[in-house]
Amino acid sequence: MAEAWLSHLYSDRFETESAGLDAGQLNPLAVQVMKEVGIDISQKQTKGVFDLFKTGRMYSYVITVCDEASAERYPIFPGVTNRLHWSFSDPAAATGTEDQKLDQVRRVRDAIRKTIITWAEEIQSVST
Repeated sequence: MAEAWLSHLYSDRFETESAGLDAGQLNPLAVQVMKEVGIDISQKQTKGVFDLFKTGRMYSYVITVCDEASAERYPIFPGVTNRLHWSFSDPAAATGTEDQKLDQVRRVRDAIRKTIITWAEEIQSVST
């Protein structure tokens, strides 16, 4: 969801790539709640972070959006000067009825959007 928001809101300023510790499956609840706000992520392919790491590409920012323990397992990318961690609840850990799960994932979606906007505004104010 973070990659989709960043691309949707700031594709003119950032190139985005997303990867988890392991390549997996898209969370259908995340797909659904993003579609509710007009962003279709249903065709995105999941990637493993170590596959990105092995390419040797340089990144200006690496942002983890998981719990602290998982964030510590991500590799240090070469040349990265800005490594950020934003902790959000894992949408896959949502519990309860289908409606309750959707509400939990919507809250994560909205929190990610808010965090990205705040961060992008901070970056813009620093660079101007």
